[in-house]
Amino acid sequence: MSSIFGTSLSFPPRVGADGRFVWSSGEDNIRESIAVILKTEPGERVGVPEFGAGLARFLFEPNNPATHARMRDAVQRALARWERRIEVEAVEVAAHATEAETAVATITYRLVATASRERISLAIPLAVT
Repeated sequence: MSSIFGTSLSFPPRVGADGRFVWSSGEDNIRESIAVILKTEPGERVGVPEFGAGLARFLFEPNNPATHARMRDAVQRALARWERRIEVEAVEVAAHATEAETAVATITYRLVATASRERISLAIPLAVT
Protein backbone atom coordinates (compact mmCIF):
# COMPACT_ATOMS: atom_id res chain seq x y z
CA MET A 1 0.00 0.00 0.00
CA SER A 2 1.33 3.41 -0.95
CA SER A 3 1.43 6.20 1.63
CA ILE A 4 0.41 9.77 0.81
CA PHE A 5 3.54 10.82 2.69
CA GLY A 6 5.95 8.65 0.72
CA THR A 7 8.18 5.72 1.55
CA SER A 8 11.95 5.49 1.91
CA LEU A 9 14.64 3.65 3.81
CA SER A 10 14.28 4.20 7.54
CA PHE A 11 16.64 6.55 9.32
CA PRO A 12 18.91 5.55 10.77
CA PRO A 13 19.20 2.68 8.29
CA ARG A 14 18.62 -0.66 9.97
CA VAL A 15 17.95 -4.30 9.16
CA GLY A 16 14.71 -5.96 10.26
CA ALA A 17 14.20 -9.42 11.74
CA ASP A 18 13.75 -10.78 8.20
CA GLY A 19 17.25 -9.64 7.22
CA ARG A 20 16.00 -6.87 4.91
CA PHE A 21 16.32 -3.14 5.22
CA VAL A 22 13.50 -1.50 7.17
CA TRP A 23 11.40 0.99 5.20
CA SER A 24 9.69 4.05 6.62
CA SER A 25 6.33 5.47 5.56
CA GLY A 26 3.59 7.75 6.81
CA GLU A 27 4.16 10.17 9.66
CA ASP A 28 7.28 8.23 10.70
CA ASN A 29 8.81 8.97 7.30
CA ILE A 30 8.25 12.69 7.80
CA ARG A 31 9.69 12.66 11.34
CA GLU A 32 12.76 10.81 10.07
CA SER A 33 13.09 13.28 7.19
CA ILE A 34 13.01 16.21 9.61
CA ALA A 35 15.74 14.59 11.70
CA VAL A 36 17.86 13.99 8.58
CA ILE A 37 17.50 17.62 7.50
CA LEU A 38 18.35 18.99 10.93
CA LYS A 39 21.30 16.64 11.53
CA THR A 40 22.89 17.14 8.10
CA GLU A 41 25.55 19.75 7.51
CA PRO A 42 25.73 21.57 4.19
CA GLY A 43 28.36 19.87 2.04
CA GLU A 44 27.75 16.37 3.41
CA ARG A 45 25.44 15.25 0.60
CA VAL A 46 27.07 14.48 -2.72
CA GLY A 47 25.13 16.20 -5.49
CA VAL A 48 23.14 18.42 -3.10
CA PRO A 49 25.84 20.38 -1.24
CA GLU A 50 23.43 22.96 0.18
CA PHE A 51 21.19 20.32 1.85
CA GLY A 52 20.85 20.47 5.64
CA ALA A 53 20.31 22.91 8.47
CA GLY A 54 23.92 23.44 9.49
CA LEU A 55 23.25 23.20 13.23
CA ALA A 56 26.79 21.97 14.00
CA ARG A 57 28.01 25.53 13.44
CA PHE A 58 26.48 26.36 16.83
CA LEU A 59 28.85 23.98 18.62
CA PHE A 60 30.88 26.05 21.09
CA GLU A 61 28.32 28.87 20.97
CA PRO A 62 26.85 30.02 24.28
CA ASN A 63 23.55 28.43 25.28
CA ASN A 64 21.69 31.74 25.46
CA PRO A 65 18.69 33.46 23.83
CA ALA A 66 20.78 35.03 21.05
CA THR A 67 22.12 31.63 19.95
CA HIS A 68 18.65 30.11 20.32
CA ALA A 69 17.21 32.77 17.98
CA ARG A 70 19.83 32.01 15.31
CA MET A 71 19.20 28.28 15.68
CA ARG A 72 15.44 28.82 15.38
CA ASP A 73 15.99 30.73 12.14
CA ALA A 74 18.25 27.98 10.73
CA VAL A 75 15.67 25.29 11.56
CA GLN A 76 12.79 27.25 10.01
CA ARG A 77 14.72 28.01 6.81
CA ALA A 78 15.95 24.44 6.36
CA LEU A 79 12.54 22.85 6.89
CA ALA A 80 10.81 25.37 4.61
CA ARG A 81 13.29 24.57 1.87
CA TRP A 82 13.71 20.80 2.22
CA GLU A 83 10.50 19.36 3.67
CA ARG A 84 7.50 20.41 1.56
CA ARG A 85 5.16 17.88 3.19
CA ILE A 86 4.88 20.04 6.31
CA GLU A 87 4.04 23.61 7.29
CA VAL A 88 6.06 24.72 10.29
CA GLU A 89 3.86 26.46 12.84
CA ALA A 90 6.44 27.13 15.53
CA VAL A 91 10.06 26.47 16.41
CA GLU A 92 11.07 26.87 20.03
CA VAL A 93 14.69 26.59 21.10
CA ALA A 94 15.62 26.58 24.79
CA ALA A 95 18.36 25.36 27.07
CA HIS A 96 18.01 21.72 28.13
CA ALA A 97 16.58 21.45 31.65
CA THR A 98 19.48 19.41 33.07
CA GLU A 99 22.32 19.59 30.51
CA ALA A 100 23.87 23.06 30.38
CA GLU A 101 25.73 22.29 27.13
CA THR A 102 22.61 21.23 25.23
CA ALA A 103 19.77 23.16 23.61
CA VAL A 104 16.46 21.58 22.63
CA ALA A 105 14.62 22.57 19.44
CA THR A 106 10.91 21.74 19.48
CA ILE A 107 9.17 22.00 16.12
CA THR A 108 5.39 22.12 15.84
CA TYR A 109 4.12 21.52 12.32
CA ARG A 110 1.07 20.53 10.29
CA LEU A 111 1.07 17.79 7.70
CA VAL A 112 0.09 19.37 4.38
CA ALA A 113 -1.83 16.30 3.19
CA THR A 114 -4.01 15.85 6.28
CA ALA A 115 -3.69 19.06 8.35
CA SER A 116 -2.75 16.91 11.38
CA ARG A 117 -0.60 18.71 13.93
CA GLU A 118 2.64 17.02 14.98
CA ARG A 119 5.57 17.91 17.23
CA ILE A 120 9.18 16.74 17.31
CA SER A 121 12.09 17.69 19.56
CA LEU A 122 15.80 17.45 18.87
CA ALA A 123 18.71 17.91 21.27
CA ILE A 124 21.51 20.08 19.88
CA PRO A 125 24.93 20.08 21.60
CA LEU A 126 26.42 23.47 22.49
CA ALA A 127 29.03 24.85 24.84
CA VAL A 128 28.38 25.66 28.48
CA THR A 129 27.33 29.30 28.99
